[in-house]
Amino acid sequence: MSKHRVLVVDDEANMRRVLEIMLSRRGYRTLSAEDGRQALAMVQEHPVDLVISDLRMPGMNGIELLRELRKQGNDLPLIIITAQGTIESAVEAMRLGACDYLLRPFDNEALDLAIGRVFAAHEMQQQNQFLRGELDRNWDGLVGGSPAMQRVRQQIAQVAPTRASVLLTGETGTGKEVVARAIHRASPRCESLFVPINCAAIPADILESELFGHEKGAFTGALKDRVGKFELAQGGTVFLDEITEMPIALQSKLLRVLQEGVIERLGGNSTIELDLRVIAATNRVPRQAVRDSLMREDLYYRLNVFNIELPPLRDRLEDLPELVRHFLGALHRGPNSHPGVTTQALEYLRQYRWPGNIRELGNMVERASILSGGGALDLHHFPLDEAPPEPLASPADSAALPESLDLDAAVQDLEIRLINEALTQSGGNKTRAAQLLRISERSIWYKLKKYRLGAAAD
Repeated sequence: MSKHRVLVVDDEANMRRVLEIMLSRRGYRTLSAEDGRQALAMVQEHPVDLVISDLRMPGMNGIELLRELRKQGNDLPLIIITAQGTIESAVEAMRLGACDYLLRPFDNEALDLAIGRVFAAHEMQQQNQFLRGELDRNWDGLVGGSPAMQRVRQQIAQVAPTRASVLLTGETGTGKEVVARAIHRASPRCESLFVPINCAAIPADILESELFGHEKGAFTGALKDRVGKFELAQGGTVFLDEITEMPIALQSKLLRVLQEGVIERLGGNSTIELDLRVIAATNRVPRQAVRDSLMREDLYYRLNVFNIELPPLRDRLEDLPELVRHFLGALHRGPNSHPGVTTQALEYLRQYRWPGNIRELGNMVERASILSGGGALDLHHFPLDEAPPEPLASPADSAALPESLDLDAAVQDLEIRLINEALTQSGGNKTRAAQLLRISERSIWYKLKKYRLGAAAD
C-alpha cells in the first residue's frame, strides 16, 4: 500500500467512484469531494499528497480551487482533468502551478504517468531542500557545535584559502575525509576535482600506477596510456588517506610532487607539471610512525605544514544527539521523516567509549533504525544483546601505572599484549587479527617481525 493520499474532486459521483477504484488498485489511499469548497475543507482536515480535480464544477471549479490553494500558500500538487478543455483554461491552470492537464477520455496509462511525474518531482524537491539545509547547517557534513568542532571549523576556514598542505590526524572513524572535502569546498579550487585515494586499500604494486599513471608498455598488462590520480586532480585537491600505509619507496616520489610540483608517468621520460593541493590523513601518531619507519621524516615535515587533529567522539559527546539526528535524516531522506530517539537511549549512548567514533555511531544508528521499524529509537534497539558498551572510565577506575615511566617500553609491552590477544581471538589468522586491531595486514606483519612473535619470528 502506497503511503500517498490522493484527493479526488468531481461533481459527478460516477466519475469520482471510477477514479477512486483506479487509484485504490494502484495502492493509493483516496479521499473525495464534490466541489472545490469541500476539497478546501478536506485539505485542512486531512494530510493530502495530490489533488486530482475536474475543471468545471458548480460552486468552485478546478481553476478557482487551484487559485485559492496558492493564495493560502499551499503548494499541494494538482492535476486538472476535463472533458471540455480549452487552450485558455490549460494555460491558466499551468500558470497557477497545475502539474498536469488531462483531457477526457484518458487511458489508465496516461493517468499513471501523470501521477508518477508528480511524486517523482516532489520527492526530488524534498531531497534537494534537505540537502541544501544540511549543507548550510552542517558545512558539508560537519555536524556539531561543541568547542572541539568549533576549533576544527575555525582551522578549516584559516587553511582553506591557502595553498598549504594539510595533515589530518585522529583516531579511525573521526571524519577525516569529511574535513578534507570541507577544506576543498571552501578553497579557490572548489570548482575542480576532489580525488580521494585510500593508500591502504590499493595493493603496493598497483598504487604507483594509480597515483602517477603509466605509458603504454610500461609493464606487462599496460596496453594503453593511463592518467594517474595526480593528473586527474589537476587544479584541484588530492586526499591521501592512511598515508602511513604507503610504501616508503613511493613516499619519496610523493615528496618530489610536493616539493617540485611535477610527476613522471611510469615508463615515461617527460615531466608533467601539476597545480594541486595535497591533503593527507592518518589514524596513527605521525612521529611514532616515523620512528617505526612507516613514514619518511622529510615527508612528514612537508605534509605537516598545517595540522588539524580531529577529536574522538568521546571528547565531544555534547554533539551526540545532533549526530544521531543527522544519521537518521540521511537514512530516511529528510530531517523530520523519523520520530527520533528517546532520552533513555541517548543517555545509554553517552556511556559508550566509541572506539570506532563517528563511523561506528552511524552504523549503530542504522542498525537501530532497522530494528525500530520506523518508530523512535529506544534503548532495546541498540545492541544490548551483544557485548555491553565499555563505560567511560573515571580516573579512579584507571589501571595502575607501571613501575617504570619508560614510555617506549610501555608502548612496546602494550602492543605485544594486544597483538597476542588478537592472534588468540583469531585462532592465529593474521588477516583477522589485523582487523581486530584496526590496522593493515602490512602493519601487523611488520610488528610480528619487529617483536619476533608467532610464525613471523622464524
